[in-house]
Amino acid sequence: MAGGSRSVVIAALIANGAIAVLKFFGFLLTGSPSMLSETYHSISDTGNQVFLLIGIRYSSRKANRAHPFGYGKAQFFYAFLVSVLLFGIAGWESLNHGYEAIMHPAHGGERADVILAGINFTELMPVDPFWINVTVLLGAILFEVYAFEKARAELNRQIETYGWSGLREAFSKTSDVTTLTAFTEDAIALAGAVIALVGISLARFLEMPIFDAIASVVIGALLMFFAVALAWENKRLILGESLPADVEEDLRTAIAEHDGVVHIDGFRTVFVGPGEALVTADVSFDGDAAARGVDEDITQIEATLREMDDRVGIVYIEPEV
Repeated sequence: MAGGSRSVVIAALIANGAIAVLKFFGFLLTGSPSMLSETYHSISDTGNQVFLLIGIRYSSRKANRAHPFGYGKAQFFYAFLVSVLLFGIAGWESLNHGYEAIMHPAHGGERADVILAGINFTELMPVDPFWINVTVLLGAILFEVYAFEKARAELNRQIETYGWSGLREAFSKTSDVTTLTAFTEDAIALAGAVIALVGISLARFLEMPIFDAIASVVIGALLMFFAVALAWENKRLILGESLPADVEEDLRTAIAEHDGVVHIDGFRTVFVGPGEALVTADVSFDGDAAARGVDEDITQIEATLREMDDRVGIVYIEPEV
C-alpha cells in the first residue's frame, strides 16, 4: 500500500508544482483574484505532497524500544498537519482575497508588469493575457485529471480488495490517509480550476469583474470546508481506530472455530499505521489443548488471521486454560 500511496503523491507533486508557477504568472499578467486564489491553492497542494512524502518516509522506520509498534502513525500526523496548516491557510487567504476584491473592486484586478532579466514580458505578450489565464487553467485541469485518476485508481483498488460499497464507505473506513488526502486535494484542485475558469470567463464576457472575485471566495470556502473534513477523518486514526466491525466479527469467528478454543474472553484491534492493524485476544483453551501445549495453536490462529485480512500485521494471543 505504501508504494501505491507514494506514486499517487509524486504524481500530484509534479503536477501541482508546475501548475503553481503557471497560475502565478497568469495572476501577474491580469491581477485576477481567482487566479491568485488558485495560485495559493496549487502552492498549498505542492506543500501538501512534500509533507505527505515526509510522512511516508518517516513511517517506514523500523520499530524500536521507544516505538515498539513502529512509526506507521506518522502518516496520520502529517496528513492531519496538511489538512490544518496548508489547506486551512490556503483556504483563508483565498477567501480573504476574494472578499477584499468584492468590497474594493479597484484593488481586485491590478495588473503588474512581469519583468525578468530586464525584459518586460507583459508588454511583449502577443495575445490578450485573459487567454493566457484560460490556457493555464485548461492545462491545470488536464494535469489535475491525471493526478486525480491516479489517486482514484488506488482508492478503487482498496475498495475492491476490502469489499467496500464505494467512495463514501472508503472515506470512513480506509486507514491509508495519504491516498485519501491526495484524492481529496486533487478533486478540490480540479473543481477549483473549473470554478476559476468560469469566474474569469463571466467577468470578461459579461464585463462584471465581481464574478472573478466571487470565484475566489468560492474556492477559499471549498478549501476550508475540506480542510475540516480531512482533519476529522485523520482524527479517528490518530486517536486509535479499530478495524471495521464486520472484519472484527470475522476474525473473532475464526478464533472461536479453531480446534480447542472454548471461549474468547477479550478481543481488540487498533490501527498502528496505514494498512496495518494490531489484534489482541484473550482466548480460553480446553484441557486437551493445554495438555498438548497451546503454542502451536496460537501460531496457527495468528497465521489464519493474517491470511484472512492483509491489514492484520501484529497479533497477540493470550491463552487462558
